[in-house]
Amino acid sequence: MDKTYSPRDIEQRLYARWESEQRFRPSGRGRPYSIVIPPPNVTGTLHMGHAFQDTIMDALTRYHRMLGDDTLWQPGTDHAGIATQMVVERQLNAEGKTRHDLGREAFVERVWRWKEESGGTIARQMRRLGASVDWSRDRFTMDEGLSRAVTETFVRLHAEGLIYRGKRLVNWDPVLHTALSDLEVLSEPESGHLWHLRYPLVDGDGALIVATTRPETMLGDTAVAVHPDDERYRHLVGKRVRLPLADRDIPIIADEFVDRAFGSGCVKITPAHDFNDYEVGQRHGLPLVNLFDRDAVLNDAAPPAYRGLDRFEARQRVVADLEALGLVDKIEPHTLTVPRGDRSNAIIEPWLTDQWYVRIEPLAKPALEAVERGRIRFVPENWDRTYYEWMRNIKDWCISRQLWWGHRIPAWYGPDERIYVGRSESEVRARHGLAPALPLRQDEDVLDTWFSSALWPFSTLGWPDATAELKKFYPTSVLVTGFDIIFFWVARMIMFGLKFMGEVPFREVYVHGLIRDAEGQKMSKSKGNVLDPLDLIDGIGLEELVAKRTAGLMQPHLAKGIEKATRKQFPDGIAAYGTDALRFTFCSLATLSRDIRFDVGRIEGYRNFCNKLWNAARFVLLSVEGHDLGPGEEQPSLADRWVRSRLAAALQATVAGLGSYRLDLASQALYEFTWYEFCDWYLELSKAVLQSDTSPEPEKRAARRTLIQTLETLLRALHPLMPFITEEIWQRVGPLAGRDGPSIMVEPWPAAGARDAAVDAEMRWIMDFILAVRQIRGEMDIAPSRRFDVLLAGAAAGDLARLERGRRWIERLANLGALRPLAAGEPEPESAVAMLGELRILVPMAGLIDVAAEVARLDKRIAKLRQDLAKTEAKLGNASFVANAPAAVVEQERQRVQDFGRELAGLETQLARVRRLGSGA
Repeated sequence: MDKTYSPRDIEQRLYARWESEQRFRPSGRGRPYSIVIPPPNVTGTLHMGHAFQDTIMDALTRYHRMLGDDTLWQPGTDHAGIATQMVVERQLNAEGKTRHDLGREAFVERVWRWKEESGGTIARQMRRLGASVDWSRDRFTMDEGLSRAVTETFVRLHAEGLIYRGKRLVNWDPVLHTALSDLEVLSEPESGHLWHLRYPLVDGDGALIVATTRPETMLGDTAVAVHPDDERYRHLVGKRVRLPLADRDIPIIADEFVDRAFGSGCVKITPAHDFNDYEVGQRHGLPLVNLFDRDAVLNDAAPPAYRGLDRFEARQRVVADLEALGLVDKIEPHTLTVPRGDRSNAIIEPWLTDQWYVRIEPLAKPALEAVERGRIRFVPENWDRTYYEWMRNIKDWCISRQLWWGHRIPAWYGPDERIYVGRSESEVRARHGLAPALPLRQDEDVLDTWFSSALWPFSTLGWPDATAELKKFYPTSVLVTGFDIIFFWVARMIMFGLKFMGEVPFREVYVHGLIRDAEGQKMSKSKGNVLDPLDLIDGIGLEELVAKRTAGLMQPHLAKGIEKATRKQFPDGIAAYGTDALRFTFCSLATLSRDIRFDVGRIEGYRNFCNKLWNAARFVLLSVEGHDLGPGEEQPSLADRWVRSRLAAALQATVAGLGSYRLDLASQALYEFTWYEFCDWYLELSKAVLQSDTSPEPEKRAARRTLIQTLETLLRALHPLMPFITEEIWQRVGPLAGRDGPSIMVEPWPAAGARDAAVDAEMRWIMDFILAVRQIRGEMDIAPSRRFDVLLAGAAAGDLARLERGRRWIERLANLGALRPLAAGEPEPESAVAMLGELRILVPMAGLIDVAAEVARLDKRIAKLRQDLAKTEAKLGNASFVANAPAAVVEQERQRVQDFGRELAGLETQLARVRRLGSGA
């Protein structure tokens, strides 16, 4: 093995070998275990959320592969209708063209060409992360097979009356000219205004004041609403007001939707331009006045003075005209939530338009029951409540999008606008007996990408054909996903799986948290806190990182702040940590929490863990190579039996963690065993046997076999979490441990041996003894290389027996000279003392330290500590500081006082002991 661990030299080489040897394909043996990857956008790159999620799925897949299961991790990408169309449209714009210059067919051909050339980025990045997906089964939501599945689904649902066309309110992007799903709308607080407007009562008896953030939409008002229990307005319900500027009378209605505390308690109702107002309008039978065209420009439904104005120009004109009429009561600054398209950044307009819908209630009922009856289990369980809430309040699903890239809706219109649905135009003509000369035009819209994604667990396995893979791997075993798409994707997969397969699509849904930065902030380009997982793997220089974070900002004015923050956070750029360190960091963070904070400092710690494992392996190989490791006479020492017992405990904890989706607990168990028990303790304990001239050969043989077998077992246990370093080391270690397989990937998951509580307790006593002596050494500032004697007081027979059994380890690891119990009646010398139960461990100080130098050193430390304590107490004694500083800062200062006090007490005790030694008392 190389002296230094260098992930760059091994990772891509190993992955290429695994892939060439087809290690990721199902074995055809064992019980089926399958996971479908949440398909990332074909336009995308691997972000921290992808890397976190892929690490979890890969760990589970590798674990079950080693358990002997017939394992399939199904890969694929989503065609990402809007995102992909925008990429290609931007290319055309740079050439001075639009998609309309090409026409639909040529534009779609160009998108396909772009996809073939540039659409594999995320697959290449997944390989860097070590994802063991079956690439031979890679699917794309627009490939021929999946497109056929989408068409089949649409046709069948339409035939049953579960798909229909209707006019409803949708999220409309006036820049992209398409409806959007709620997930494609980003709503964040922005500064605006609240206009208080007067609506005169028709009977001339005063006016109602309504508060609105969108005065331009008043032109489409069809009512003013008050709360039915609001005593201020109850007598006005049923009366009418004159709608300013529009020359219409509208009613005053009562509805519990109204928030009496907002504004004046009177709310304008614009059913065609607000989702809540739409619901109110449906309850009260209000007319719909659609003011805007697809560009969010006022149309002929608006009064003539405002037609042709952009909505924001119309706002200024409306406010000015109302002020001229004395109908503006007041204008206040107001923070409001503004919905913007995640791709265009345009403010979304609720717009009334014809769209295709799925009638969802008949599909939702069995999907709800599937979870209620335990056919699907959410992990953590509390997410089932979120699922229930959404499913019990579900509304029909708008599935059409006004794009050219995507699954075109299989519906055709005749000259009389009659709609024909079928798998193809020829099928439509044949089924309905339409003459070849009758002109038909296909619907221009495409389907929402979530429609095809809802089929993912079975369409990727070959549905609608009855394939062998479908029979074997459906239902899939677990879905790994974030909580933000439980409704958009998880619920729809359950509905479609039950509808078309008659069975749930997965048995369990593991809902993981979302990766945030170290301060708990969402990672976003505008915040400048985005981390690229490949930068953490390969490293990146400061200047390149700054350029990367400030490129392509939607708000260029943020660039200076982002640059400053980046230079402060990463003054030397980001070091190369390697894939395994990043993966292990993700596993350690895979708790059941909703939000997961990622601190770069943590990955540095796990890079050190990789180094620790690498160096331990080098020691083991140096200790065992060239020796006979086959079966033979063995005499396992207490240390050998102890490390095997601790390994068994670690494996049991790891299996429990992986089985409950607590990868944090699994990684913690393996980390603690590797670092503390195997590396820090057992490797040192083994030296006392291997490097001793008095150790018998059977004991040395046992130590060598324990070293190599423990390391080999540990590598297999770590492999699902850290695939590269474990494979690289195992290739050297496996054969020495008696395993001659081609790869650690195909080795069996290690069975946990028996735990031995008596051995654990025995070794714990020995280790505590060593730690007690080391503590004294540290407190008295005695060099690690200096040997000294130790005396024992109050030693029971059991203590003395344990001492003799562990003497060689205690003397070596604590670096002791003589070690004996005090004789009967022997006085205790002035000593540093540590307690081990009732046993007192004495380190005589005479001649061990320079008393004067030690007193001076301790006096200096105590004086500095008292000074720090006084400063902190003074700060806490300042009432202004306590009142105004953040609570966390105040609490931190209080904790400092406690820490200073404890340290001060310990040093003063130590000083008194040293002074007594100097005085000879």
